[in-house]
Amino acid sequence: MKTRGMVTIVGGGPGDPELLTLKGKKALEQADVVVYDALIDPELLKIAARQSKKIYVGKRRHRHTYEQSEINELLLCYAKKGRTVCRLKGGDPFLFGRGAEEAEFLVQHGISVQIIPGVSSVIAVPEAAGIPLTHREYASSVTITTGHEVGIKNGKGASRDWSAYAPRKSVVLLMGLARIKEIVQELLWGGWPSQTLIALICSGTLPQQFCLTATLKTLLKEISKNKKLISSPAMIVVGDVIRLQTKIYPKRGYFYDARQ
Repeated sequence: MKTRGMVTIVGGGPGDPELLTLKGKKALEQADVVVYDALIDPELLKIAARQSKKIYVGKRRHRHTYEQSEINELLLCYAKKGRTVCRLKGGDPFLFGRGAEEAEFLVQHGISVQIIPGVSSVIAVPEAAGIPLTHREYASSVTITTGHEVGIKNGKGASRDWSAYAPRKSVVLLMGLARIKEIVQELLWGGWPSQTLIALICSGTLPQQFCLTATLKTLLKEISKNKKLISSPAMIVVGDVIRLQTKIYPKRGYFYDARQ
């Protein structure tokens, strides 16, 4: 009987290759095949054995090298051949990473799966910019969502519960840069004061990290003034916890370019 391989789904961390876990490093070293996403630092691929097969399946906005169904079949194909497969995903594989869908598909087809959590960008990126998501004085809850589904309902109010104002709350939005105008409008319609602090963090944890902090009232104007420094991947953080940024990193202020 032919031996089937297994697939290890590894969280590659938020960007900085040094934030890969030791267990993730071991999985990379032992892999026959590495199937990796966009935003994976090339330094991580150097950890894998030189003879291992490395396959890029990255998906960026409107640019997919493979559809999700094709990625699933690719993992299944190599596992059926008896290979040890490392599915390397950015951040944490189960947090907006579709890792659970891949694991479910593989198990349904008789393939053994191991999950290795990764340092999530949701936590790491704000922290790298000096912004804690919770704090005893400022925020006792965090809402995490994506910007993909933002939609305004003719000015009649916020279309989703995440935008409803609540004191002592932080909001984190991933993949929302393309809809930043709609996000700001939803927050305002949801009752968030116009002076609420909002941070836009680009290339978090990387040497080129850039953080722009403004208020809901001024953010769009600040983005327009700093277009050359703003690019994906970008994360949006909203809430009073941002006030701590200038206390934790007092020399950087609200306008922080890691390249300076």
